[in-house]
Amino acid sequence: MKLSTREAARYFRKPDPDKTGLLIYGADAMRVALKRQEVIAALIGPDGPDEMRLERIAGAELRKDPARLGDAIKAQGFFPGPRVAFVEDAGDGLAPAIASALEDWATGDAQVIVTAGSLAARSALRKLFEGHSNAYAVGIYDDPPSRDEIEEMLKTAGLSAIDRDAMGDLEALSRALDPGDFRQTVERMALYKLGDTDPLNSEEITKLAPASVEADVDDILNVVAEARTAEIGPVMVRLKAQGVTPVSLCIGATRHFRALHGAASDPGGVSSGIAKLRPPVFGPRRDRMQRQAQAWGMHKLEQALGLLIDTDLTLRSASRAPAMAVMERTLIRLSMLGRGR
Repeated sequence: MKLSTREAARYFRKPDPDKTGLLIYGADAMRVALKRQEVIAALIGPDGPDEMRLERIAGAELRKDPARLGDAIKAQGFFPGPRVAFVEDAGDGLAPAIASALEDWATGDAQVIVTAGSLAARSALRKLFEGHSNAYAVGIYDDPPSRDEIEEMLKTAGLSAIDRDAMGDLEALSRALDPGDFRQTVERMALYKLGDTDPLNSEEITKLAPASVEADVDDILNVVAEARTAEIGPVMVRLKAQGVTPVSLCIGATRHFRALHGAASDPGGVSSGIAKLRPPVFGPRRDRMQRQAQAWGMHKLEQALGLLIDTDLTLRSASRAPAMAVMERTLIRLSMLGRGR
């Protein structure tokens, strides 16, 4: 049988121990692995692997010994409790061996969990599980986690008190990070809030989210966008010492001002435009960019983008002018433009 995305989310949290098996497949190996970990933990509990109630079989091993899965589901361990036979990195070539094991399965045997990469609609593995009366197949796609899934992660991590705005920021963060990174970030937030009864807020999320490699470049972009002209020189000295190149600065500035222009020109208003940015922005950074877009306005931002395009052409040309000086001059001109001069 085939599970929908909504049905699968519920099933992963509370799988049926009387089912024969489950196939989890998808292009993103990390997403598949996270779902596999979740469902196996729900079936056998945290002590299952230590109590040898989990048999892990690599796809390559099953190809060499097709009978191994059948033996694994029938084997009896020293410890009581439900058991799982897990086949990793399966392909359609293993469909006959897995089909034989599913056919021999009886109540009380280990449940069969199989993971695979992308599988076409005509895949033998998919047809095997989707056509089985007592097994399930679930496709894992690149969709960000739903609000329900995020709330379940928070609950599992022990985070129960969340600001309403902070929940929106977490949803935005889940779209910006890989699934594994997002789960680790939630766990880090739970540790940070351990013993703290105050709700998790947007400022804390910003502090605890993975640091952007562009954080230093963001410093100078905020200085320029907020027309703090006197601060440009010192920040540029620091960036130059860190090895930031003029071209990367120009690319970062163009991306930032293009995002501000998109927000300022949105028919629904600046806040609506900020909400549509991809990758999403959240927390204090979202509020900061919203203020910048409102202060500049669409027409000034168009002038800023024109200036940055001209600078980019100069930096990539045969000009003998010092590139960092050219870029710093542009940033100063942008800052002065933001001040209306």
